[in-house]
Amino acid sequence: MTQITHIAVKEFKDYFISPIAYIVISLFLIVTGWFFFSAFFVFGRADMRDFFGLLPMIFSFVIPAVTMRLFSEEKNVGSYETLLTMPVSFSDIALGKFAAATLFTVAMLIPTLSYPLFISMIGDLDFGPVVGGYIGTLLLAGAYCSIGLFASSLTRNQIIAFIIGTAICFTLTILDKLLFFMPEKIIAVIEYISANFHFTNISKGVIDSRDLIYFLSVIFISILSTSIVMHEKN
Repeated sequence: MTQITHIAVKEFKDYFISPIAYIVISLFLIVTGWFFFSAFFVFGRADMRDFFGLLPMIFSFVIPAVTMRLFSEEKNVGSYETLLTMPVSFSDIALGKFAAATLFTVAMLIPTLSYPLFISMIGDLDFGPVVGGYIGTLLLAGAYCSIGLFASSLTRNQIIAFIIGTAICFTLTILDKLLFFMPEKIIAVIEYISANFHFTNISKGVIDSRDLIYFLSVIFISILSTSIVMHEKN
C-alpha cells in the first residue's frame, strides 16, 4: 500500500507540472458550465439532469486525454525502465497510476459543486439525484480512468493511446443508444455492457448493486489487463 501511495502522489503532482492538465481542466469547466447555464437560463430547469446527462460523453474524450501519458510518456523518456527496477510490482504501478488519474478527475469535478449550490440558493433542489449523480460520476470516472490506463500501457505513442481510450469509452457510452438496431435476443446483454445505462440509473438517485458491480468489474478487469500487458512487455 505504501508503494501504491508513493506512485499515486508522484503521478498526481506530475499532472500539475504539465500545461496539458490546466488546458484539460479549463476546457472541461467551460464545456460543462456552458451546457449547465444554458439549460438553466434557457429552459429554466432547476436541476442537474442535463449536466449529468452530458458527463459520460464529455468523459469519453476528457479522461483518455488525462490518462494517455501515464505509460506512453514514461516509455518515450526512458523512465519506465527505471520504474521497473524499483521494488514495486506491476500491480502496484497500475494501481498507483490509476489512483492518481482518478484523483485528478475528482479535482477537476470539485469546481462543479458550485452548480448545485447555485441552484439551491435561488430555488428548490432535490439533493437525492444530485448525490446519486456525483456517486455515479465518481464510479464512471474510475471506470474510464482504468480503461485509459490500459490504453496507455499498449503503446508508447500518446496520440494512439488517446484514440484507443476514446474509442473504448465512447463505445461504452453510446451502446444503449443503439439498442434499436440490435437483435432482440442480445438487447439485455448490450444494455448491461453500456456504461451510460448504469450511470443513468445511479444518477437518478437509485443505488443498485448491479450498477456498482458493473463499474467495479470494469475497473478490476482494466487494471488486471494493464498489469498483464506490463508483464508481457517487460
